[in-house]
Amino acid sequence: MRGLNLDQLRTFAEVVRAGSFSGAAVRLNLTQPAVSLQVRQLETRLGVRLVERVGRRATPTAAGRELLVHAGRIEAEVAAAAEAMAAHAGGAAGRVRLGTGATACIYLLPPVLRALRRRLPSLEIVVSTGNTAGILRLLEENALDLGLVTLPAPGRAFSVTPLMEEEFVAVAPAEADDLPPAVTPTALAARPVVLYEPGGHARRIVDDWFARAGISPKPVMELGSVEAIKELVGAGLGCAVLPSMAVEQAAGLVTHPLSPRLYRRLGLVLRRDKPLSRGLRETVAALQQAAAERA
Repeated sequence: MRGLNLDQLRTFAEVVRAGSFSGAAVRLNLTQPAVSLQVRQLETRLGVRLVERVGRRATPTAAGRELLVHAGRIEAEVAAAAEAMAAHAGGAAGRVRLGTGATACIYLLPPVLRALRRRLPSLEIVVSTGNTAGILRLLEENALDLGLVTLPAPGRAFSVTPLMEEEFVAVAPAEADDLPPAVTPTALAARPVVLYEPGGHARRIVDDWFARAGISPKPVMELGSVEAIKELVGAGLGCAVLPSMAVEQAAGLVTHPLSPRLYRRLGLVLRRDKPLSRGLRETVAALQQAAAERA
């Protein structure tokens, strides 16, 4: 069976409900010949007789009665599909796949996601974490819709919007803080230092800060988790250089500005040809608002 016509199916069901072709024609705002033609076409397509006239009343055959059961289910599924698509058309539903680093995921995103959930409860936001290179690769493959990454984000396929500047700070245990008010590379290198593991943008930024002073740091530990670094610093096992948002209100830790100051730029990245659904636009706007409030 190919190309089942929903209008023909609906017309057949209406004939049975009305008990006549003329009654169905009135309900459907069609002529009686048009109703008769649609039922005949459906019978021809299915190869069975669906309606028979008993006296002046049109009644379903055995095949027609069985088709009515399926017609009811089909009508319900079509109505559900139309309702679901209406939500997408209005932008109230959908999915946004966001890629970002672990620090932004932990410290920046939660209030943003809560606000979006309240405003668009049907919007699904899927968050993946990774480094900038991996996120850009997934954006290029259209496996992600939006990236919140450390800039630069090279690639002609991308549209990049700078979002915010975040300062790096020196972090020490509160009970054994012997760092100067402004921490230089030389002062930090003279102490045990816990750094990000190599390979990511954050570690590269810190290494470049040391390198500009002619220093190659020799960390006592290298870890991929900012939370693990904070725990070790809090336990008195060394100092660290971390993004400021990662140590706001961190118990047992104190922070010092670096000298010279050190920043990284975070930005939003999309493919230039990415269609902007309402959900994606709202997510971008919510991140921009969160960044503005932190400025």
